[in-house]
Amino acid sequence: MYGAILGDIIGSPYEFDRGSKTRDFPLFSGYSTYTDDTVMTIAVADAYLPVQTEMEDEMIRQRVIMKMQKYGRRYPYAGYGGRFRRWLRDRNPKPYNSWGNGSAMRVSSVGWLYDTLEETRYAAKLSAEVTHNHPEGIKGAEAIASAIFLARTGHTKQEIKTYMAE
Repeated sequence: MYGAILGDIIGSPYEFDRGSKTRDFPLFSGYSTYTDDTVMTIAVADAYLPVQTEMEDEMIRQRVIMKMQKYGRRYPYAGYGGRFRRWLRDRNPKPYNSWGNGSAMRVSSVGWLYDTLEETRYAAKLSAEVTHNHPEGIKGAEAIASAIFLARTGHTKQEIKTYMAE
């Protein structure tokens, strides 16, 4: 969580910069701030922390929706995209077939919460499906959560790279 949030804040001034790929830049500047990715990362963590393995999938999805809407409404100017902004306000939000990176940007906590890679991937899938129900959006969330799970369970960079490639 710290890494995801700090990465978001440190990268925020450069988010839409298509210029230099230098590694020589200040970690924090006057333009550094949290973004929608931090807000939704916290929302997903808040949704999943009390989840028990015997919870029904639909109940988990509803918790994720409720928390994402709660935090999104609390922090309305964090930089959400247009469709997601509408989704946050909707009384009965539905997934909108997104294949963007939002589902991957918010899923880091899931990589820490489960005991198996299969459980981790499944939880990541559920977290993505509430908005990013396109197969590529789901794959992005599964990839990030899986990489975190593998790293925290002692796998090497090469093993993680191989897993991601396969």
